[in-house]
This record gives sequence, structure tokens and C-alpha cells, in this order.
Amino acid sequence: MAKKDYLKDSITHIDITSFDATKIIDGMRGMSFTARNTAQAADILGQMINDKDCTIILCVAGSTSAGGCMQIYADMVKYNMVDVVVATGAAIVDMDFFEALGFKHYQGSPFVDDRKLREAYIDRIYDTYIDEEQLQECDNTIKKIADRLEKRPYSSREFIWEMGKFLVGNARKKDSLVQAAYENQVPIFCPAFSDSSAGFGLVKHQYENPDKHLSIDSVRDFRELTEIKMRADISGLFIIGGGIPKNFAQDTVICAEVLGKTVPMHKYAVQITVADVRDGACSSSTLKEASSWGKVDTGHEQMVFAEAGSVLPLIVSYVYHKQDWKNRKRRNWSKIF
Repeated sequence: MAKKDYLKDSITHIDITSFDATKIIDGMRGMSFTARNTAQAADILGQMINDKDCTIILCVAGSTSAGGCMQIYADMVKYNMVDVVVATGAAIVDMDFFEALGFKHYQGSPFVDDRKLREAYIDRIYDTYIDEEQLQECDNTIKKIADRLEKRPYSSREFIWEMGKFLVGNARKKDSLVQAAYENQVPIFCPAFSDSSAGFGLVKHQYENPDKHLSIDSVRDFRELTEIKMRADISGLFIIGGGIPKNFAQDTVICAEVLGKTVPMHKYAVQITVADVRDGACSSSTLKEASSWGKVDTGHEQMVFAEAGSVLPLIVSYVYHKQDWKNRKRRNWSKIF
């Protein structure tokens, strides 16, 4: 098979504004197991939106963006359901920024011969394909952005802001998360920014400019996000997956304490994950466990053990159609920097 035979059917990103999940969530509220947990998660996200003092932090790990949830995250920013984003570099660069440049992810199969994919220069994310040549164009675009900037340390938030600025005049897909966040003053943090296409592009930038180059300061990321937590006071976490983004956002409470500031634990928290609790991990612990560390309060928290693509559209569609987001004041946290 030729490359074009593999890359035929592009991933369609679900549009939560096109259907109303209210009746489904209302029905699930009277059920049991994951269904009831999903409804409770929707209710807690609604509580965050209706709490006039709450800053909502969206944490994204895993490959849901490539798998069809990319538009959900952009819409959460667009419709004022999110004030801060903490994500993996892959979710922001290899998936969202990649598509903003005009490239696509494609439907594939987990049962393919991966040696054949390698010969065709196609990368696989379970049953999703990416053109490696296009991904390298994304790498080089990151390098071009870095080459144009002042050569000094940047937080990932600061560099992603520059990526959004670049997209305003250059995007081939206009509704990306990176551009929406830039236009709505929503900061995006990637605590492991180099673990992505951004890393390849920035390595190339530094390799070609060994004496004077741009770098990413992950400590500054931590300080900036902690500054938001100290000013926000009341906060809520909406977590897809877990891992570094989840722990990074949770740790701001502890970091504030180290700085001599007493701030409340995150008041609200929802986590959607398939990770297991029996190995002591669960993608950086259950939310209840995080309470023992002083990170998350247990009054309004819900774990949902499900593949995010199966429940996230229902939760966000429900909250979107409740329309309470229309009454929220935008936090514009990017402006404090």
C-alpha cells in the first residue's frame, strides 16, 4: 500500500454544540457505576462555572486531541468554560498546532503491520495515523518561531503565546486551541514542553545557534502557574488523563505554601481516566488521595473511570447547553504576565 492508501479517512472532531446531551446526563444521574459518576462529573463542572470566584484549570494528557476531542478543548476556551490550560507538549504541538497548520490525523487500525507504516513514514497512535513528513514540518515551524524571537529563557506559556500569535496570520485551520487561548487571554502551560514536536524544533534551533539561543524554563512555568493559584484563591480542576499536567496543577497549592502563602486546596476536581489505582499510581493518584497531600478538597471531587472520548463529549455538551457559561466573567490570566 502507498502512503495515500493509509491516509484516506481523516479524524472528525466532535462538535459538542451540535447536539444536546442534557437528557442523557439527566438519565445517567439515576443510574449506577460509570454512568452516575459521569453525571456527577458534569454537575461538578457546572458548579465550577457557576462559582463566580472559581478559576477553572483544564488539564489534558493522552491522545484525546488526535482521537477526535480537539474541538471540545477549543470550544471550552471559546465559550468561557476554562481559564487556564495545563497539557502535554504532544497535545498542544503535535496535535492541535499541527492541525492548525493545515495537517490532519487519520483513521487507521491497531492491527496494521507497523513495519509497513515505518516504510511509508507514517506514525501510529493506536488506531490513528499521522504523516511523519508533515510532523517534521511542524517541528520546523516551531524552529522558525524560535529563530525570530529574542534569545533568552521563556516559560512554555510565553512561547505558546507566540505560537498563537503566529497562527493569527498563518493558520489554515482557524479554530485551534492554541489560537483560541491566545485570542481569549487563556494561558497554556506545558511542563514537559520538549517532549513533543516543540522539542525537536527547539533542539534544531539551539543546534544551529549554539552561542545564543532560546530555551524553555520549566521552573518559571511552575512559578507562573503558582502565581495564578495564589491570586485565584478558589480553583477547580477538570482533568483528562493525568500524569504531569495533573500533578503540575495540583502542586501549585503546595508551592504557594513553600512560598509562605496559605491558599485553599483546589475546591473542585474531576478526573477522567482509565488508569488503575492498584499499583499506587492512577496517573498521579486518585483525587481523594491528593487530599492527603493538601492539594484537592474532597467536598466536590469525582473520578470517572472511562476512556475520555466516550464520556467527555456528553459532559461538555451538557454544560454548554445549560448556558451558565454566558454569565461568567473572563479571568484573562495571561494579562498578569
